[in-house]
Order: sequence, then C-alpha cells, then structure tokens
Amino acid sequence: MIQVLDQGEWAARQERHTARAQALLAGHRRRRAAGEPHPVEDFLFTYYSYSPSRLSRWHPGVSALLTGDGAQEFLSRRHYTSRPVPEDAARASGQRTGVGVDREGFRADRSRAIDFVSRLLRATQDRPAFLGCFGLHEWAMVYRQSPEQQRHARVPLRLGRAETDEVVASHRIRCSHFDAFRFFTPPARPLNERQPARDTQVEMDQPGCLHATMDLYKWAYKLAPATSGELVLDCFTLARDVRELDMRASPYDLRAYGYEPVAIETPEGKAQYVAAQRQFARRASELRGRLLEVCAALEHTEASETNWEVAS
Repeated sequence: MIQVLDQGEWAARQERHTARAQALLAGHRRRRAAGEPHPVEDFLFTYYSYSPSRLSRWHPGVSALLTGDGAQEFLSRRHYTSRPVPEDAARASGQRTGVGVDREGFRADRSRAIDFVSRLLRATQDRPAFLGCFGLHEWAMVYRQSPEQQRHARVPLRLGRAETDEVVASHRIRCSHFDAFRFFTPPARPLNERQPARDTQVEMDQPGCLHATMDLYKWAYKLAPATSGELVLDCFTLARDVRELDMRASPYDLRAYGYEPVAIETPEGKAQYVAAQRQFARRASELRGRLLEVCAALEHTEASETNWEVAS
C-alpha cells in the first residue's frame, strides 16, 4: 500500500528521525572527536560502511508519496522522482503531484542487490534458529594467535592465552556465517564443523546467528532509500544491542568499558547467552519481515499499485 503523506506528517517523521539518530550517534561522535577508540561500539562504523551522516538522513521509504512544497528537496537526492497522486487520493489530499522513491530507476540500478537480499532474507526467515553456537566465533578469531596479532590488541583476554585456546579446543565450533568464519585464525578453521563461503551464504545463514542478525542493518542501508529511515535505525539499534552481547561473550575482558562478561565457558554463561540469543532472534524476525516487504514493493511496478492511503 502506498501512503500519501502531507507535509506536516512527513516533516514530523523527519524531525523525529533526526533527533533519534543524533541521540544514537552522540557517543560515537564524541569519542571520534577525542580520538578514543571503542572495541564494542566502533564496530558499527568500521565494519559497516554507512556513515553517521547518511544514517542521520531520513527517507520515507518505497511505500510513501510526499506532498507539499517541501517535498521538492528530495528531488535533489538520487532515486527520487515526481509522480502524480492518483485521482482518489488527490481528491482526499488536495494534492495533484508528489515525490517518492523512483522504483523503476532503483530496480534498474540495484536489481542484483535486491534479488540477493530478498533470497537471503527469505531463506533465513524460513529456517529454524540454531542456538548452540555460544558465540565461539569470537574465540576462534584469537585461537593460537600471538598477542600482537590480536584484533583488539589493547584489550586483555579474560582467561589468558592458554585457557582461551583450551575453550576453543574443548568445544564444538558450529559457525554458519561466512563473514564471521573468514576472520577465524588458520588453526581454528579446520575445527569448524561447517566451511561457509560467500557463494553458500543463502544456503547457510540462519536466524539464530548473531552476525546474520547484525547484518540486517547492512541490508537495510543497502536498500536505502527504498527502506525508510525508521527501519534503518531500528536495524541499527538491534545491531548495536547484538554487538554488545557478541563482545560480552567474547574472550576479551571488557570490564574497563563497563561490560560484564557472559562466561560462555560455563553452563550458566551458556544459558545466559542462549536466552539473549533467543530474544534477538525474535526481534530480528520482525525486522526481516519488514525488509522483505520492501523487497516485495520493489518487485512490483508503480502501474500495478492500486492501494492508496492518505495519512490523517
């Protein structure tokens, strides 16, 4: 359904989005200005390629048509176009033209990305969640590694080098996500029960995986501006929460940063991890469904759109 938004409605949404983004980004911007690295929160700005300024920019999403004089500013952005408001909606809104995402142009530019994201999210959504990995991917990334090779060299290992290696060696490693597996140390790679690759990602990603959940943020911004600013921020917020668990359950001692460890080498820690993982999987399912709705909207032509709603 396409929603026709008058200027008061969409401007209020834009203002709420900007305020929310500024609050989420305040800590990162303060640390960046001071040159203070952060082993947990920096990940969302180094591993992922969406800049804070782009995250702060609101988009109405593919299913919205903006009216009012202010909507013309969106025409200076890529993948926006003017189009007529259908007759019934025009009578109700008093507007004859609006501005919205250029679905045809966006599909022409991004058809491969849209197809991949749609297939990946649909396949992942349809699988049962596996909750028995216990975050051991982070441990496998430091297995039998010298201190100077460690990814977070300034952060100590909670159990020390020998005991950290023993945790890896004494557990079954069952990582299914390629973008976690590719950072395993060479000695850890053969210990993984699966050997994920980029070309098998659609077949391997599963909804209990923390990295697959964090990547919803990536797929949301890869589909911008078809994804609304609100959806991108919702995915960012989930990724930030997941990253915290990911690092609390890691071999690093992050108590100096205010993070109490989730000791996955113990039965109590494993239970704590699984409980949090299950909650994240539920949140991810809802966001994955919303992203699939964006993909579905991009697969339909504007001429086939018959359902219109005028915002009150």
